[in-house]
Amino acid sequence: MQPIACPPLPRREARRQDRRDAILAVAATSFLEHGYAGTTMSAIAATLGGSKGTLWSYFPSKEALFAAFLDQATQAFRAQLSQILDPCGDLSATLRHFCSSLMEKVTSPAAIALHRLVVGESGRFPEMGRIFHERAPRLTQALLAEYLDGAMERGLMRRDDPLSAARLLISLCLAGCHQQLLMGMIDKATPDLLDRDVDAAMALFFRAFEA
Repeated sequence: MQPIACPPLPRREARRQDRRDAILAVAATSFLEHGYAGTTMSAIAATLGGSKGTLWSYFPSKEALFAAFLDQATQAFRAQLSQILDPCGDLSATLRHFCSSLMEKVTSPAAIALHRLVVGESGRFPEMGRIFHERAPRLTQALLAEYLDGAMERGLMRRDDPLSAARLLISLCLAGCHQQLLMGMIDKATPDLLDRDVDAAMALFFRAFEA
């Protein structure tokens, strides 16, 4: 059976969506190149060639714009993780796929630049750190926790707090080359480095939670 195609948006809505996407593209460049402090609504409006009033009709504040930028940057990845965490699949293979996909994402140049931005500026702008946590780490942890809870219910893992278990597995993954990238100790995470970190994280995690 062929999937039913979604009807096209009305012309006015399509133009509004295109305009919103253009705003987010400019905002993404500005946040990553100039930082949160160096990004202003006025500068974004000037780059777009419109008024601040028009920009504010889409995003009422810089915080809202940053949140939308993060949503756009992470939405597809969250959908990918949801597909990976199939409760009907093999536990070890599923978690390895999850960890490998996570590591590929968070060690990408764009992800490292964003992480450095948040760490560098959230002390002065705590709302930035809050927005990032709510839209990136927290949602990833929640997806994994739901999957682990199901595995514990089926007796595949030792029963424990699934959210704590999810946080532990993610932290184990990020303890190696991801940290080295953030600190400028290496320029690139090679496939061998990524595999090594995933292997180590998986071994320690299953040692802690084996049924």
